[in-house]
Amino acid sequence: MSNGNTKRLYRSEDDRMIAGVCAGLAEYVDIDPTIVRLLFVLGMFAGGATFWAYLVMMMVVPEER
Repeated sequence: MSNGNTKRLYRSEDDRMIAGVCAGLAEYVDIDPTIVRLLFVLGMFAGGATFWAYLVMMMVVPEER
């Protein structure tokens, strides 16, 4: 049963650098967007699948209303 306070993941509309994925994810987990952005950049340099995860999230996660 939903109580109306369900947390949803959205791409940020007003705090975006590229597509709002990092800012939306930061808002979802309640941390500073700069930390999430740095983690994504470090993940890209570390050779992980961060780039592909970002692209998938950019296409799948809806924009904030």
